Amino acid sequence: MVNCPSCDAVIDVDEDELDEGETLTCDECGTDLTVVGLDPLELESTEEEEDDDDDEDEDFDYDEDEEEEEEEEDEEDWK
Repeated sequence: MVNCPSCDAVIDVDEDELDEGETLTCDECGTDLTVVGLDPLELESTEEEEDDDDDEDEDFDYDEDEEEEEEEEDEEDWK
């Protein structure tokens, strides 16, 4: 048995039948989980990974906006 990393509910699975990279869903909170380790059994929320990707996109957009502002300032300096 292992606990859900999101809600800490006990997940009853046959650990011998799981493979690393396999996905399952917590019955309590509905979070999608990925098996990231087998000895000991370790689960990670796949939804957290998606959130991390969103954060990276936001950082990229921010840098892009910052560059546009710098270009506009440079153009004003040339005038």
